[in-house]
Amino acid sequence: MLHLLKYSFLSKIRNFNIVFWPLVFPLVLGTFFYFAFGNINEADFQTVPVAVVKEASADTFFITYLDEVEKSSPDLLKAEEMSEKEALEALQDKKVEGIYYVGKEPSLTVAGTGIEESILQTVLDSCENTRTTITNIMKKNPQMDMETMKSLLSSDSLVREVSLGGRTIDGNVQFFYALIAMACLYGCFIGFGSAIQANITPLAARRCVTPTHKLKLILTDQLTSFALGYVDVIILILYLRYILNLDFQGQMGKMLVVSFFGSLIGVSMGMFIGSFGKMQEGVRIGLMLGISMVSSFLAGLMNGNMKDIVEKSVPFVNRINPASLISDAFYCINVYDDMTRYYRNLITLAVMCVVLVMASFFMVRRERYDSI
Repeated sequence: MLHLLKYSFLSKIRNFNIVFWPLVFPLVLGTFFYFAFGNINEADFQTVPVAVVKEASADTFFITYLDEVEKSSPDLLKAEEMSEKEALEALQDKKVEGIYYVGKEPSLTVAGTGIEESILQTVLDSCENTRTTITNIMKKNPQMDMETMKSLLSSDSLVREVSLGGRTIDGNVQFFYALIAMACLYGCFIGFGSAIQANITPLAARRCVTPTHKLKLILTDQLTSFALGYVDVIILILYLRYILNLDFQGQMGKMLVVSFFGSLIGVSMGMFIGSFGKMQEGVRIGLMLGISMVSSFLAGLMNGNMKDIVEKSVPFVNRINPASLISDAFYCINVYDDMTRYYRNLITLAVMCVVLVMASFFMVRRERYDSI
């Protein structure tokens, strides 16, 4: 048994497809993803400078609101009181992004359109909404004190964006979950070498004439293939987590469990395709690549909204798509905190693995050759 494992391992690591597609390609693609948008949430948004021009009858509510915004969100904007002439010159020289005119009704003047101008307009709109809210409350409760009013003006401590599981959501993490799922499925290139149909490769032809039981050969090769595929996925996860410093919100142990079943399904798929039909090696490799990429695409590898689109249109596809099951399991432990759905995904992957392995064995066992 040990010598079978040894020679199976040596024969696999000498194969370019087994080394490149399951290991090198996901690492390269993950690096591209990181530089494209992996650290987008760490972008350095500069504070927006704005001029404030007070008119004769200045709106004290807006001045108070602006002060509270600066205190609660000091990195959002920086307001500086100026005369109208100074403000216009500063706007022309692009020293400020806009001018707040504070009269009976506050107004905003800008010189262009962009993120900074949108922020200033949002602050103005938010002030008017808050004014309306406070006015309605004071009609019902005229005794409202100044501290209560200030707490209403500062909403940062009241609202915080979190996921259903209480963790903040990074909109780009879905691409990396789909990438790990793709790496798991690329284990099919390793499992493909475990097929023992004599018409595929010379090595398969030699193995067909060995007196060793076919099931023993399949299980030995699957064990070696799975070990290689699983190590490749672990390397990818460690690279994303500790080299590219992506935050998977903890749960690393459960992520490795998901990767365990993901690697099994990838290897099993490769063995099944290698054992199926009379196709040539090139056709089989193209079929494996096509299935892996389509499955990863539907899981959101190229389009972050694709998995949701499939869920709304044909949810059954997400229930049988291995890449979707793998990425969804990652979501269950890192975002949703839904262990029932997590275990359902793992059980589905395990059942698919058993079906593919048994189908591979029965197809190979029935093969007969007039001459090898």
